[in-house]
Amino acid sequence: MLSYRHAFHAGNHADVLKHLVQVLVLQYLVQKEGKPLCYIDTHAGAGSYDLRKSFASKNREFDSGIARLWQRADLPPPLDSYVAVVRGSNPAGELLQYPGSPAIAAKILHADHRLQLFELHPDDANRLERWAGRDRRIRIHKDDGFAALKALLPPLEKRALVMIDPSYEVKTDYATALSALQLAVKKFATGVYALWYPLLEREEVAVLVKKLEALPVKSLLVELPVQAAAGEGMYGSGMFIINPPWTLQQQLQSCLPYLQAVLASPDAQPWRLRSSGE
Repeated sequence: MLSYRHAFHAGNHADVLKHLVQVLVLQYLVQKEGKPLCYIDTHAGAGSYDLRKSFASKNREFDSGIARLWQRADLPPPLDSYVAVVRGSNPAGELLQYPGSPAIAAKILHADHRLQLFELHPDDANRLERWAGRDRRIRIHKDDGFAALKALLPPLEKRALVMIDPSYEVKTDYATALSALQLAVKKFATGVYALWYPLLEREEVAVLVKKLEALPVKSLLVELPVQAAAGEGMYGSGMFIINPPWTLQQQLQSCLPYLQAVLASPDAQPWRLRSSGE
């Protein structure tokens, strides 16, 4: 199935959590001067999103996500770092563009770093190519990012952040994401991996989280519910990070109470942050 379009959800609460983690991890990794980094995105989407266009403007999910942080002057410093990256895509000061994971990575990474971006949806892959332009750091693959990990790892740089962000539109995505992650770690144990997943009242989610927490790796799991868990809808999202920077847990600890207060309804479950494998 190739009907999923992330543009409908650009800048929502899930993007806030996912891209906060991405920004903090990348800012840490690029501190090592002279050591190239490979950024791999298995489900890259269109690169960047115009919030005025029909897809994003139809549901306006960004109103309950990035828009609630846009004008705040009291952001915790790590959260302000993320919002500053989004502001970089909106130089006039009005929230009109939302950078997806590829655009965020491109803003943070240096000239000697590489971006390997995968997108199967033909329209989004074409948009991704137009967004990338002639940036020599970027290679676009109209291919299955899950399947490609085996061939890409370990990267030439011996340092990498791998973002795994499927739509979970197909139920098998849960098992496929776990298998791809396990294989990737087996091939390249020192890489940093960030897997996004939805919070849903479904057995597939519970099984995925249980198996993630049982992996024999150094990891950090973070979940941000934004509404009560009821029915079929997504009530929040989570990130599972393997080999997280040592700074990440404390940074997220400072942001999660703020995010829950600003983005979540009063009946939402509490946020969760758990580390393992220390």
